[in-house]
Amino acid sequence: MKFKLIIVLFFATAAVAQTQKENIEVLGNCNMCKKRIEKAALNTKGVKYANWNSGAQQLTLIYNQKKTNIKRIATNIAAVGHQADSIVAQEQAYNALPECCLYKTVKSH
Repeated sequence: MKFKLIIVLFFATAAVAQTQKENIEVLGNCNMCKKRIEKAALNTKGVKYANWNSGAQQLTLIYNQKKTNIKRIATNIAAVGHQADSIVAQEQAYNALPECCLYKTVKSH
């Protein structure tokens, strides 16, 4: 019995060690954005939790580091039209957003 308990504790500890919590910047304006951003993040393999705060324009993530990384998550969010962690949405995806979801981008000269 003691041996089984040690094995279970080892695997539980290993799973927790692979889990990362992080906040990234994601641009958007409304509740529709919230749904799109969170869905894109959660559709990334390894993401266990995603919650977007419109006021701070930050997405809080909990994900498995062995299965994904921030760049992959941000790329999936950019694919639905939202700039994420400095990865810019493609023009077609951005232009396909409903008008309420369009955000202003500042271009440096």
